[in-house]
Amino acid sequence: MEDNFSKTAFRAKSASKKLAVLSGEIKDKALLLVAENIEKNKDKIFEANRQDLESAKNLVESGEITSSTFNRLKLDENKMRDMVQGIKDIVSLENPVGKVLLKRELDEGLVLTKTSCPIGVLGIIFEARPDVISQISALAIKSSNAVILKGGKESINTNKMIMSVIQEALDSVPEFPKNVLNQVFTREDVAEMLKQDKYIDLIIPRGGNKLVKFIKENTKIPVLGHADGICHIFADESADLEKAKKIIIDAKTQYPSACNSVETLLIHKDFPFRDELLNALKEAGIELIFTPESWHKEYGEKKLSVKTVNSLEEAIEHINEYSSGHTESIITENKENAKIFMNAVDSAGVYHNISTRFADGFRYGFGAEVGISTNKTHARGPVGLEGLTIYKYTIEGNGHIVKDYAEGVKSFHHKDLGV
Repeated sequence: MEDNFSKTAFRAKSASKKLAVLSGEIKDKALLLVAENIEKNKDKIFEANRQDLESAKNLVESGEITSSTFNRLKLDENKMRDMVQGIKDIVSLENPVGKVLLKRELDEGLVLTKTSCPIGVLGIIFEARPDVISQISALAIKSSNAVILKGGKESINTNKMIMSVIQEALDSVPEFPKNVLNQVFTREDVAEMLKQDKYIDLIIPRGGNKLVKFIKENTKIPVLGHADGICHIFADESADLEKAKKIIIDAKTQYPSACNSVETLLIHKDFPFRDELLNALKEAGIELIFTPESWHKEYGEKKLSVKTVNSLEEAIEHINEYSSGHTESIITENKENAKIFMNAVDSAGVYHNISTRFADGFRYGFGAEVGISTNKTHARGPVGLEGLTIYKYTIEGNGHIVKDYAEGVKSFHHKDLGV
């Protein structure tokens, strides 16, 4: 007899098959209704979030959650606006399913096609950040994937309310399959989710190092995500002081608890305005730390590790050694140094003269993201629609058999037909 979670996973898998053949028009219609319903019910969502924030204060005091997690929990008008606009932006994007990626005639009348298709069922485990539900749900629907969502206990009221509002909109579309979106709540559910390699095709964790590490060590299901957000900025010797001030202050203070907030500043020994730069950072309320032990730290608050390096090469070596592979930036007026840095640094995002905070699916024009991946396979960086599709190969023929080619009766000519 299957347990309750197995039944949920089975239903999600069945729903994913129906969603895979749903037209782009119906998916977009459903998403626009979701955006409209979230806007219409935002006061209910804010009230649920207020309840969670009140309860979360006690969790911070008891040490069960950090202050940065508490900050991620809060929904405000800006986040609500981004939630709604993110869904609308996803609607405006091209349907990622059914795109022909390759078409090749292997021989006369024998045609190979590579076509994009959904992954299937996504298992999403996240902490705080209730706006994740709308992002994930919209991306899953557009990419024709079913999803099972498990949020943290600190945001349970907000999560339930947002899911209820989304589901209400989907239920108003007769053609839309049931059980595409599923929500679970307990730690036991997480343990069960990690066992469901028969039904769940990809796990995406969004949370701290401890959560991601636990998930990767306890499942056979592929995991997409990142454990740490140790991002670097390198102020080269030719860096413009005013640019450096603006960029670093933005990268550290605009949203300190974000995974793309800068955690380590490297400064070239010949940068002539070191003291002026560090004083400006202090005036912006940033605590500077100069010990080697800090190079491994993801603070999630207004703290910044600082190290002086002797060369561009040393900066690159340091980053490749200590970075989590998330996002790095160089501030320099030397275009050749920028090119070397961007080619040699092995991270998902590498920037020149901009804040690390640009590492975001919404800012990339993806509409939203399911998270940021530091993986080296399938998807990397902010993962939007493209990262939630895979592909399949189909071949059309007319009685072709391998024996004819093995014995030399026929031969392949591999003619690309374009897409």
